[in-house]
Amino acid sequence: MPQTNGLKIDARRKKILELLERDGKVKISDLSELLGATVVTIRNDLDELEKTGRLERIQGGATLKTAFSGNLHGTYFERCKGENADLKQRIAAATAAMVREGETVFINSGTTTFYTALELKKRKNLNIVTNSIYIAIELGDVPSFRVKLLGGDINNQYLFLYGNEALDQLRCYKADKTILSVSGICGGQTGITTFHAEEASLDRMMMERSRETIVVADSTKFGHEGFYHVAQPDRIAKCVTNEGVDRKAVESLQEMGVEIILAD
Repeated sequence: MPQTNGLKIDARRKKILELLERDGKVKISDLSELLGATVVTIRNDLDELEKTGRLERIQGGATLKTAFSGNLHGTYFERCKGENADLKQRIAAATAAMVREGETVFINSGTTTFYTALELKKRKNLNIVTNSIYIAIELGDVPSFRVKLLGGDINNQYLFLYGNEALDQLRCYKADKTILSVSGICGGQTGITTFHAEEASLDRMMMERSRETIVVADSTKFGHEGFYHVAQPDRIAKCVTNEGVDRKAVESLQEMGVEIILAD
């Protein structure tokens, strides 16, 4: 697990909220290790953040508390609208343009892949395999599409499926392209990471069983590390991002053979 040492109080609490927004739940032990702070310090942080109404304390950690609590559908689409939506829409359009009619595409869960799915509705005769309930619903009504929703356990926060059943089913398929939404992307040995431990193994298998992997990541994901490693950069064929992305991060990935595509 990557570690960020000695963060000041404001930066540390901002990081905690960021992790909550992405993962829906945090553990004190994980935060202590990740942020380089004592368990007592993390408990105090969570207690103070609870007072702001942004989270709810539970034994051993905290869960995300939003105005849409109890409305998962609303929460998901508020995230889609609120998290760099314009950037993600442009990235999605550029990514969908790379998909040819008749191809088979693996798509994981995420807001950027959701936007990409919407753009793919402009195509015809695609085979889609996904673990995202939202993406399956969106693409399932396209007459010329054949959509496979992987079975397994459900992540109730983000409504994606995972686990051994999903992996076993995925082994039955081969794809032309995998389109991955990630929590972070870095050069060197870090590569792509996610905050969802249960989805990391599924992402890896999607990459292994397709000819080409396309990572969709807006500029805020560059240089950022999630909790769980997915794959090193040399496993990625293309990364679609936006103008304004950190140049050093781009150069580091290009040196490892990743083609960087800047969306208009």
